Amino acid sequence: MKKFKLTKNKKEIFKATLYQIEALMDFGNVDKGELGGWIEKEDNLSQKDNAWVSGNARVSGNARVSGNAWVSDNARVSDNAWVSGNAWVSGNARVSGNAWVSGNAWVSGKLKLKGGYFYHTKEKSEEIEKIELDDENEILCRKPEIEKDEPDTTGKKVKIKLDNNQIVEGTVVE
Repeated sequence: MKKFKLTKNKKEIFKATLYQIEALMDFGNVDKGELGGWIEKEDNLSQKDNAWVSGNARVSGNARVSGNAWVSDNARVSDNAWVSGNAWVSGNARVSGNAWVSGNAWVSGKLKLKGGYFYHTKEKSEEIEKIELDDENEILCRKPEIEKDEPDTTGKKVKIKLDNNQIVEGTVVE
């Protein structure tokens, strides 16, 4: 049985038509009849588990949300990006390109993730070590977090090196 359907409510965003979703059954924290966010096609959101798109969030292109993942608020997931596991993408976050957000990761605030992998969040007590810095980029070591209370860093490019040596590139957006 399907857990959601595309409604007749639609938005034209660039060259894509996005449809608001509606829950067809109770699951996770979602009630039957609840309106969700906006997706381009049914394949953007898994019909299994508790994955959901809510608020004004948008998922388009070949992007996919699955597992128990949530995309909420004004977040955008597009291109070939995947959000899975127990991951949350919220606020004004953007995940695009070939990026993957999985596990227990939270991507929120003003981070724009265009490629690579993002698996964890940083504990407040955990130090982040810069291992390379130039005019345009920083490579960080440890579990990363972009602080919301920073001075305006819109447009700043960051590279984050995760514990497994994978590099995540992103741009801070407003």
